[in-house]
Amino acid sequence: MFESSPDLSVSTVAEIVRLALAPVFLLSGIGAFLNVLASRLSRIVDRSRDIEPLLLASRGVEHDRWISELKILDRRMSLINWATGLSVTSAILTCLVVVLLFAANLVRTRLGTEIAWLFIASMLAIGAGFATFLIETTVAARAVRVRSELLQHTVDEAG
Repeated sequence: MFESSPDLSVSTVAEIVRLALAPVFLLSGIGAFLNVLASRLSRIVDRSRDIEPLLLASRGVEHDRWISELKILDRRMSLINWATGLSVTSAILTCLVVVLLFAANLVRTRLGTEIAWLFIASMLAIGAGFATFLIETTVAARAVRVRSELLQHTVDEAG
């Protein structure tokens, strides 16, 4: 199954690097996506911290509105955490693809099937992360709707 470690020529190593380049670019894209997720999570946490004192000082309908907003923020945090976990899983699987590309050549073994399955799993994980992100942005967009009582508010211009 395993042969002794070969003396790799520069052209062989260059070919392996060329094959590994696409997954490395994928890692770069996943890193950028993780940055977006971290930024959104930070904004959600800041907003929830801003609401906490308002909630504690409120009563009645206003209190209920703050509770409702905190529940939405909590759901959004959960979705961002899932998207982050799925994206990191994809990144780890992609790293394994790159490692196995090199390892398969170093030990002269056939790992093509395993590499293909890892890459498929990586794509499924990042796809699920994107889908979760889409759900989070949909929840956020629905929560930003302007309340109808504000749209119907009039100012008494007596004076």
